Amino acid sequence: MKWSKRGVVIVVLGLVIAACGGAATGSSPTTVPATASTDANADTNTTRAPDASKSGSELLPEQEIPDLLRHLTTVWETDFSRATVDLNEILVGIPALDPRDLIRPIDDPVFRPVAETTWLTDQDPGLALEIDGDARFYPLAVLTRHEIANDEVGGIPVAVTYCPLCNTGIVFDRRFEGQILRLGVSGLLRNSDLVMWDDATTSLWQQITGRGIVGTYAGEQLQTIGSAIVRWADFAVAYPDGQAMSEDQGFGIRYGTNPYTGYSSRPAPYPFFRGELDDRYPALERVVGVTLDEASKAYPFSEIEKVKVVNDIVANQPVVVFWGASDTADALDSSRISEAQGIGTGIAYSPVVGGQTLTFEVIGDIEFRDIETGTTWSILGKALEGELAGEALELLPHRNEFWFAWHAFFPDADVWQG
Repeated sequence: MKWSKRGVVIVVLGLVIAACGGAATGSSPTTVPATASTDANADTNTTRAPDASKSGSELLPEQEIPDLLRHLTTVWETDFSRATVDLNEILVGIPALDPRDLIRPIDDPVFRPVAETTWLTDQDPGLALEIDGDARFYPLAVLTRHEIANDEVGGIPVAVTYCPLCNTGIVFDRRFEGQILRLGVSGLLRNSDLVMWDDATTSLWQQITGRGIVGTYAGEQLQTIGSAIVRWADFAVAYPDGQAMSEDQGFGIRYGTNPYTGYSSRPAPYPFFRGELDDRYPALERVVGVTLDEASKAYPFSEIEKVKVVNDIVANQPVVVFWGASDTADALDSSRISEAQGIGTGIAYSPVVGGQTLTFEVIGDIEFRDIETGTTWSILGKALEGELAGEALELLPHRNEFWFAWHAFFPDADVWQG
């Protein structure tokens, strides 16, 4: 089945209404319109998706602005003459003269102490972030509706970002070249991934890589801060003095419903993705995607679920990947996130503690043990009992993207297959 540009626009508009306008009026969960086929071959072209991981600091020769983007030049200050990617790869995801922030970021997030947070179930997934003792939980029930939360954690201005179409949750340091950027949702997509914009230059940034792709900052790199998608129950135990986003963020939205009902059960992504699917794994299987020193490696959930822990090397650096908390809810399947099937949690850490590289084995659904000292560790990397009790593993930059997104952005990178 081939998709027209009009068909893509209809589907995107339906999602925007579901994620923003519909939710703001307190409507019931909205599913993707009937035009979004579940056919695995829908809009799967033979053209290979560009190797976006290699879209680095090299600027391309000035390009003619595609017709689909031309109207943006009348309302944006973006310097489209500076780009590190083919402008034809960028899709206008929201049909509006100025689509910026029609999916509304949160610029002043509201939090409550863990002990006072009652609206989340144990299985609810969210991005966990801890900086200098300041621990915060950003539920995917909120992030699916807003995609970006500009916050300050541990004294550091951060952008907590989540792309529902790729399942990529990433935190960036907003300090850049002596200023603090405010990041927003541009309304554009590339390889189905969120394209962000900054308020300083209206440059465009690829969320999955954190790299500027168009504008003044094309080729520049945002600093990633370690975070992980985890289960609420595990965060609450690990950080009893932490905070979680409130169910009231001032937008009139009733969080907890999923505007992308059935998405992660599809055989193929929505037709915003126009690249080639790699059939080694289902398109919407999650992976733990690790990137260190320009080297990347994927750990598919179906593989690491078999062993629960992987001791490995990436870019000559030791890495350990934990899998567990098997009932962690899938935020992109059932209409109510808390009632969704369990998808598990996959997290990447540095296994180096006090100069010693540890080797881990699994001892339970959320507990692991290092062979060198016999210390017991939680899935959130906290040493619970033993010689190293009180220590914590360092989170490595990683994501839990869908397999199709991994292949689109890192097609030549290694994949761990057991």
